[in-house]
Amino acid sequence: MNHAQLTALGRALRLLGEHGEALSTDTPDAKLHEVRADLKRALDLLEESVGTTAPSTRCPEHPNGPVDRAAPDLCLLCETRRRTARRAEYNGGPLPARPSTEPVQSRYGVRGDRPQPQQRWLPELWNGQAWQLCGTPRRDRREAELYIAAQLRAPRAAMAYRLVHEFTDYEVLRVWGTPVRVDIEPMGGI
Repeated sequence: MNHAQLTALGRALRLLGEHGEALSTDTPDAKLHEVRADLKRALDLLEESVGTTAPSTRCPEHPNGPVDRAAPDLCLLCETRRRTARRAEYNGGPLPARPSTEPVQSRYGVRGDRPQPQQRWLPELWNGQAWQLCGTPRRDRREAELYIAAQLRAPRAAMAYRLVHEFTDYEVLRVWGTPVRVDIEPMGGI
């Protein structure tokens, strides 16, 4: 659902709410026909904005998955997983774990050996309202600066770019250009 559809649907539903508050026992038929037309318009807007088919299951993980009528959430995939777990309980539980051994030395180290978060350089551009990430975060500062230099030479370069250093905190290292706040409404919202 795009923004225009969302706005139109919200407006139609608010109008229906106003109709509902104004209904009484002596409402004329002309007003009821107007309510009917507005209700039909809201249903048509809703029909246009729905892009996918209705979910066949109540499972948030597999909304359009295969259906199992015996499952509480109607999801065959989740019910199969639950049945497998129950079957393992009846058969004596899972297999015993192998005795732990010394971890194999890795050229890159073990996850626990690396500091979290890792050091990265984030190229950002000024979009007229706020700073937003442009491109992939880099592990090398020089590579990030070369990327921003290439973006500055592009035909549709942004007003300003900056390089942010991320380690345990964020630190702005360098800014190219001058960020100026731009009003998104044409003619200042008049």
